[in-house]
Amino acid sequence: MLTTRLCTLLGIDFPIINAPMAGTATAELATAVSKAGAFGMIGAGANPDPTWLLEQVHAVREKTSQPFGVGFSSPFPGLEKAIEAALDAQVDAIGHSFVDPTPLVDQAKGSGVKIFAQVQTMSNAKKAVTAGADVIIAQGSEAGGHTSHLGTLSFVRAVVKIAGDIPVVAAGGIADGPGLAAALMLGAEGAWIGTRFVASLEWAGPEWAKGQVVLADADDTILTNVYDLVAEAPYNLDVIGDRVIRNSFTDTWHGRETEMMTQKNELREEIAIASAAGDATTAPVRAGAASGLIRSIEPASYIIREIVSQAEGLLKHQTEKLLGGSLN
Repeated sequence: MLTTRLCTLLGIDFPIINAPMAGTATAELATAVSKAGAFGMIGAGANPDPTWLLEQVHAVREKTSQPFGVGFSSPFPGLEKAIEAALDAQVDAIGHSFVDPTPLVDQAKGSGVKIFAQVQTMSNAKKAVTAGADVIIAQGSEAGGHTSHLGTLSFVRAVVKIAGDIPVVAAGGIADGPGLAAALMLGAEGAWIGTRFVASLEWAGPEWAKGQVVLADADDTILTNVYDLVAEAPYNLDVIGDRVIRNSFTDTWHGRETEMMTQKNELREEIAIASAAGDATTAPVRAGAASGLIRSIEPASYIIREIVSQAEGLLKHQTEKLLGGSLN
Protein backbone atom coordinates (compact mmCIF):
# COMPACT_ATOMS: atom_id res chain seq x y z
CA MET A 1 0.00 0.00 0.00
CA LEU A 2 1.29 3.43 -0.95
CA THR A 3 2.03 5.43 2.20
CA THR A 4 4.28 8.35 3.14
CA ARG A 5 5.12 10.53 6.13
CA LEU A 6 2.24 12.79 5.09
CA CYS A 7 -0.19 9.91 5.64
CA THR A 8 1.17 9.32 9.13
CA LEU A 9 1.12 13.02 10.03
CA LEU A 10 -2.46 13.59 8.87
CA GLY A 11 -3.96 10.21 9.69
CA ILE A 12 -4.93 9.41 6.11
CA ASP A 13 -4.54 6.39 3.84
CA PHE A 14 -3.41 8.07 0.63
CA PRO A 15 -0.96 10.97 0.08
CA ILE A 16 -3.39 13.22 -1.76
CA ILE A 17 -4.85 16.59 -0.71
CA ASN A 18 -7.49 18.32 -2.77
CA ALA A 19 -6.62 21.95 -3.49
CA PRO A 20 -8.98 24.26 -1.54
CA MET A 21 -10.34 25.97 -4.62
CA ALA A 22 -12.07 29.11 -3.45
CA GLY A 23 -15.81 28.73 -3.07
CA THR A 24 -15.96 25.58 -5.21
CA ALA A 25 -14.15 23.11 -2.98
CA THR A 26 -17.06 23.00 -0.57
CA ALA A 27 -18.08 20.51 2.09
CA GLU A 28 -19.29 18.05 -0.54
CA LEU A 29 -15.86 17.70 -2.16
CA ALA A 30 -13.95 17.78 1.12
CA THR A 31 -16.20 15.06 2.52
CA ALA A 32 -15.83 12.83 -0.53
CA VAL A 33 -12.05 13.19 -0.55
CA SER A 34 -11.69 12.49 3.17
CA LYS A 35 -14.08 9.53 3.11
CA ALA A 36 -12.02 8.06 0.27
CA GLY A 37 -8.93 8.06 2.48
CA ALA A 38 -7.22 11.24 1.27
CA PHE A 39 -7.27 14.70 2.90
CA GLY A 40 -10.23 16.91 2.04
CA MET A 41 -9.98 20.70 2.01
CA ILE A 42 -12.71 23.34 2.06
CA GLY A 43 -11.84 26.36 -0.09
CA ALA A 44 -12.65 29.46 1.93
CA GLY A 45 -10.49 31.52 -0.41
CA ALA A 46 -11.08 35.22 0.20
CA ASN A 47 -14.47 34.70 1.87
CA PRO A 48 -14.39 36.58 5.20
CA ASP A 49 -17.72 35.16 6.41
CA PRO A 50 -17.13 32.85 9.39
CA THR A 51 -20.78 31.78 9.31
CA TRP A 52 -20.41 30.24 5.84
CA LEU A 53 -17.16 28.59 6.84
CA LEU A 54 -18.59 27.02 9.99
CA GLU A 55 -21.59 25.75 8.03
CA GLN A 56 -19.17 24.00 5.68
CA VAL A 57 -17.14 22.57 8.56
CA HIS A 58 -20.26 21.23 10.27
CA ALA A 59 -21.49 19.75 6.99
CA VAL A 60 -18.29 17.73 6.66
CA ARG A 61 -18.44 16.55 10.26
CA GLU A 62 -22.01 15.37 9.81
CA LYS A 63 -20.84 12.99 7.07
CA THR A 64 -17.42 11.80 8.25
CA SER A 65 -15.06 11.67 11.21
CA GLN A 66 -12.05 11.61 8.89
CA PRO A 67 -9.56 14.51 9.00
CA PHE A 68 -10.01 17.57 6.79
CA GLY A 69 -8.99 21.21 6.61
CA VAL A 70 -9.71 24.70 5.30
CA GLY A 71 -7.67 26.80 2.86
CA PHE A 72 -7.46 30.59 2.55
CA SER A 73 -6.20 32.99 -0.12
CA SER A 74 -4.32 34.83 2.56
CA PRO A 75 -3.39 38.15 0.88
CA PHE A 76 -7.03 39.26 0.90
CA PRO A 77 -7.98 41.62 3.73
CA GLY A 78 -10.64 40.92 6.33
CA LEU A 79 -10.01 37.21 6.82
CA GLU A 80 -9.07 37.44 10.49
CA LYS A 81 -12.44 36.34 11.89
CA ALA A 82 -12.78 33.47 9.43
CA ILE A 83 -9.29 32.21 10.28
CA GLU A 84 -10.08 32.47 14.00
CA ALA A 85 -13.30 30.55 13.40
CA ALA A 86 -11.40 27.75 11.66
CA LEU A 87 -8.94 27.58 14.55
CA ASP A 88 -11.72 27.58 17.13
CA ALA A 89 -13.53 24.85 15.21
CA GLN A 90 -10.42 22.69 15.53
CA VAL A 91 -10.26 21.64 11.91
CA ASP A 92 -7.31 19.36 11.36
CA ALA A 93 -5.38 21.81 9.20
CA ILE A 94 -5.50 25.31 7.78
CA GLY A 95 -3.81 26.16 4.49
CA HIS A 96 -2.40 29.60 3.77
CA SER A 97 -1.20 30.72 0.34
CA PHE A 98 0.61 33.60 -1.35
CA VAL A 99 2.03 35.21 1.80
CA ASP A 100 4.90 35.01 4.25
CA PRO A 101 3.43 32.26 6.47
CA THR A 102 5.35 33.20 9.62
CA PRO A 103 2.63 35.13 11.54
CA LEU A 104 0.00 32.60 10.51
CA VAL A 105 2.09 29.69 11.76
CA ASP A 106 2.68 31.59 15.00
CA GLN A 107 -1.06 32.24 15.35
CA ALA A 108 -1.85 28.52 15.26
CA LYS A 109 0.83 27.35 17.69
CA GLY A 110 -0.66 25.50 20.63
CA SER A 111 -4.05 25.14 18.95
CA GLY A 112 -3.51 21.59 17.72
CA VAL A 113 -4.35 22.73 14.19
CA LYS A 114 -1.69 21.96 11.60
CA ILE A 115 -0.62 24.66 9.17
CA PHE A 116 -0.06 24.03 5.47
CA ALA A 117 2.04 26.78 3.91
CA GLN A 118 1.61 26.90 0.16
CA VAL A 119 4.65 28.61 -1.35
CA GLN A 120 5.52 29.76 -4.85
CA THR A 121 9.02 31.18 -4.25
CA MET A 122 12.16 29.99 -2.54
CA SER A 123 12.00 33.04 -0.30
CA ASN A 124 8.64 32.03 1.15
CA ALA A 125 9.68 28.37 1.25
CA LYS A 126 12.62 29.32 3.47
CA LYS A 127 10.31 31.40 5.66
CA ALA A 128 7.94 28.45 6.00
CA VAL A 129 10.81 26.22 7.09
CA THR A 130 12.02 28.77 9.64
CA ALA A 131 8.48 29.36 10.94
CA GLY A 132 7.92 25.64 11.46
CA ALA A 133 5.01 24.99 9.14
CA ASP A 134 3.67 21.46 9.50
CA VAL A 135 3.50 20.87 5.73
CA ILE A 136 4.91 22.89 2.84
CA ILE A 137 2.99 22.88 -0.44
CA ALA A 138 5.46 23.63 -3.24
CA GLN A 139 3.33 24.96 -6.09
CA GLY A 140 4.68 25.16 -9.62
CA SER A 141 3.37 27.19 -12.52
CA GLU A 142 1.55 24.28 -14.14
CA ALA A 143 -1.13 24.67 -11.47
CA GLY A 144 -4.52 26.08 -12.30
CA GLY A 145 -5.61 29.44 -10.99
CA HIS A 146 -3.21 31.55 -8.98
CA THR A 147 0.31 30.22 -9.13
CA SER A 148 3.93 31.14 -9.66
CA HIS A 149 6.22 31.33 -12.66
CA LEU A 150 8.49 28.48 -11.52
CA GLY A 151 8.15 25.00 -13.00
CA THR A 152 6.84 22.27 -10.71
CA LEU A 153 9.65 19.77 -11.35
CA SER A 154 12.56 21.98 -10.38
CA PHE A 155 10.72 23.97 -7.70
CA VAL A 156 9.46 20.94 -5.78
CA ARG A 157 12.91 19.41 -5.78
CA ALA A 158 14.49 22.66 -4.58
CA VAL A 159 12.01 22.96 -1.71
CA VAL A 160 12.54 19.33 -0.68
CA LYS A 161 16.25 20.01 -0.38
CA ILE A 162 15.74 22.79 2.20
CA ALA A 163 12.70 21.45 4.05
CA GLY A 164 14.50 19.17 6.51
CA ASP A 165 11.94 17.09 8.43
CA ILE A 166 8.94 19.07 7.15
CA PRO A 167 6.93 17.08 4.60
CA VAL A 168 6.73 18.72 1.19
CA VAL A 169 3.70 18.23 -1.04
CA ALA A 170 3.93 18.83 -4.78
CA ALA A 171 1.37 21.00 -6.55
CA GLY A 172 0.97 21.92 -10.20
CA GLY A 173 0.23 19.73 -13.20
CA ILE A 174 -0.58 16.52 -11.27
CA ALA A 175 -3.76 14.76 -12.34
CA ASP A 176 -2.95 11.06 -12.55
CA GLY A 177 -0.88 8.27 -11.06
CA PRO A 178 2.32 8.95 -13.02
CA GLY A 179 2.17 12.55 -11.77
CA LEU A 180 1.89 11.38 -8.16
CA ALA A 181 4.70 8.87 -8.69
CA ALA A 182 6.92 11.58 -10.16
CA ALA A 183 6.25 13.85 -7.18
CA LEU A 184 7.24 11.08 -4.78
CA MET A 185 10.43 10.43 -6.74
CA LEU A 186 11.33 14.11 -6.32
CA GLY A 187 11.19 13.57 -2.56
CA ALA A 188 7.71 15.00 -2.01
CA GLU A 189 5.44 13.19 0.42
CA GLY A 190 2.26 13.63 -1.59
CA ALA A 191 0.33 15.64 -4.16
CA TRP A 192 -1.96 18.68 -3.89
CA ILE A 193 -4.45 18.26 -6.73
CA GLY A 194 -6.89 20.84 -8.03
CA THR A 195 -7.79 20.60 -11.69
CA ARG A 196 -8.54 16.87 -11.63
CA PHE A 197 -11.08 17.52 -8.87
CA VAL A 198 -12.65 20.33 -10.90
CA ALA A 199 -13.77 17.51 -13.18
CA SER A 200 -15.42 15.65 -10.30
CA LEU A 201 -19.07 15.19 -9.49
CA GLU A 202 -18.59 16.88 -6.12
CA TRP A 203 -16.90 20.08 -7.30
CA ALA A 204 -19.34 22.92 -6.62
CA GLY A 205 -18.47 25.06 -9.62
CA PRO A 206 -20.65 25.28 -12.73
CA GLU A 207 -21.08 22.34 -15.07
CA TRP A 208 -20.01 24.42 -18.07
CA ALA A 209 -16.63 25.00 -16.42
CA LYS A 210 -16.17 21.28 -15.81
CA GLY A 211 -16.88 20.74 -19.49
CA GLN A 212 -14.21 23.23 -20.51
CA VAL A 213 -11.62 21.33 -18.46
CA VAL A 214 -12.56 18.02 -20.09
CA LEU A 215 -12.35 19.58 -23.56
CA ALA A 216 -9.05 21.41 -23.00
CA ASP A 217 -5.74 20.11 -24.29
CA ALA A 218 -2.37 20.46 -22.57
CA ASP A 219 -1.53 23.69 -24.43
CA ASP A 220 -4.94 25.32 -24.00
CA THR A 221 -4.12 27.18 -20.77
CA ILE A 222 -2.32 30.47 -20.31
CA LEU A 223 -0.63 32.14 -17.34
CA THR A 224 -1.95 35.69 -17.35
CA ASN A 225 -2.90 38.60 -15.11
CA VAL A 226 -5.76 40.04 -17.15
CA TYR A 227 -8.55 38.88 -14.86
CA ASP A 228 -6.73 39.91 -11.69
CA LEU A 229 -5.98 43.35 -13.07
CA VAL A 230 -9.59 43.98 -14.00
CA ALA A 231 -10.77 42.70 -10.61
CA GLU A 232 -8.02 44.59 -8.76
CA ALA A 233 -7.18 41.41 -6.85
CA PRO A 234 -4.55 41.95 -4.13
CA TYR A 235 -1.91 39.56 -5.43
CA ASN A 236 1.73 40.46 -6.03
CA LEU A 237 1.45 40.26 -9.79
CA ASP A 238 5.24 40.36 -10.18
CA VAL A 239 5.30 36.92 -8.57
CA ILE A 240 1.82 35.45 -9.03
CA GLY A 241 0.02 34.72 -12.27
CA ASP A 242 -3.39 33.21 -12.98
CA ARG A 243 -3.58 30.07 -15.11
CA VAL A 244 -6.85 29.87 -17.01
CA ILE A 245 -8.15 28.14 -20.11
CA ARG A 246 -7.48 30.40 -23.07
CA ASN A 247 -10.49 32.14 -24.56
CA SER A 248 -11.43 35.19 -26.61
CA PHE A 249 -10.92 37.48 -23.62
CA THR A 250 -7.34 36.35 -22.96
CA ASP A 251 -6.56 36.31 -26.68
CA THR A 252 -7.75 39.92 -26.91
CA TRP A 253 -6.17 41.41 -23.79
CA HIS A 254 -3.14 39.37 -22.75
CA GLY A 255 -0.17 41.55 -23.70
CA ARG A 256 -2.39 44.65 -23.96
CA GLU A 257 -2.91 45.17 -20.24
CA THR A 258 -2.27 48.93 -20.25
CA GLU A 259 -4.95 49.49 -22.86
CA MET A 260 -7.24 47.05 -21.10
CA MET A 261 -7.12 49.01 -17.85
CA THR A 262 -8.63 52.07 -19.51
CA GLN A 263 -11.79 49.96 -19.87
CA LYS A 264 -11.60 47.98 -16.64
CA ASN A 265 -15.06 48.91 -15.32
CA GLU A 266 -16.80 47.90 -18.53
CA LEU A 267 -14.75 44.72 -18.79
CA ARG A 268 -15.44 43.81 -15.17
CA GLU A 269 -19.16 43.96 -15.92
CA GLU A 270 -18.71 41.90 -19.08
CA ILE A 271 -16.91 39.21 -17.10
CA ALA A 272 -19.63 39.15 -14.44
CA ILE A 273 -22.37 38.79 -17.06
CA ALA A 274 -20.44 36.07 -18.88
CA SER A 275 -19.79 34.15 -15.66
CA ALA A 276 -23.49 34.20 -14.78
CA ALA A 277 -24.40 33.08 -18.30
CA GLY A 278 -21.77 30.34 -18.59
CA ASP A 279 -20.06 32.11 -21.49
CA ALA A 280 -16.58 30.59 -21.55
CA THR A 281 -15.43 32.92 -24.32
CA THR A 282 -15.21 35.70 -21.72
CA ALA A 283 -15.57 34.18 -18.25
CA PRO A 284 -12.46 32.71 -16.63
CA VAL A 285 -12.10 28.97 -16.14
CA ARG A 286 -9.16 28.47 -13.80
CA ALA A 287 -7.46 25.21 -14.69
CA GLY A 288 -3.96 23.84 -14.93
CA ALA A 289 -1.88 22.32 -17.68
CA ALA A 290 -3.03 18.91 -16.44
CA SER A 291 -6.35 19.61 -18.18
CA GLY A 292 -4.92 17.76 -21.16
CA LEU A 293 -4.87 14.56 -19.10
CA ILE A 294 -8.54 14.78 -18.08
CA ARG A 295 -11.24 13.35 -20.30
CA SER A 296 -14.12 12.55 -17.96
CA ILE A 297 -16.04 13.79 -14.95
CA GLU A 298 -15.91 11.21 -12.16
CA PRO A 299 -16.70 10.85 -8.45
CA ALA A 300 -13.84 12.07 -6.26
CA SER A 301 -13.50 8.61 -4.70
CA TYR A 302 -12.96 7.07 -8.14
CA ILE A 303 -10.37 9.72 -9.01
CA ILE A 304 -8.39 8.99 -5.84
CA ARG A 305 -8.49 5.20 -6.30
CA GLU A 306 -7.39 5.52 -9.92
CA ILE A 307 -4.49 7.87 -9.14
CA VAL A 308 -3.24 5.71 -6.27
CA SER A 309 -3.58 2.47 -8.21
CA GLN A 310 -1.70 3.89 -11.19
CA ALA A 311 1.05 5.28 -8.98
CA GLU A 312 1.48 2.02 -7.06
CA GLY A 313 1.72 0.01 -10.26
CA LEU A 314 4.15 2.40 -11.87
CA LEU A 315 6.43 2.67 -8.85
CA LYS A 316 6.62 -1.10 -8.56
CA HIS A 317 6.79 -2.34 -12.12
CA GLN A 318 8.54 0.55 -13.85
CA THR A 319 11.25 0.58 -11.20
CA GLU A 320 11.81 -3.13 -11.70
CA LYS A 321 11.96 -2.61 -15.46
CA LEU A 322 14.43 0.26 -15.26
CA LEU A 323 16.69 -1.64 -12.88
CA GLY A 324 16.64 -4.73 -15.05
CA GLY A 325 14.48 -6.82 -12.77
CA SER A 326 17.07 -6.69 -10.02
CA LEU A 327 14.61 -5.90 -7.25
CA ASN A 328 13.60 -8.70 -4.91
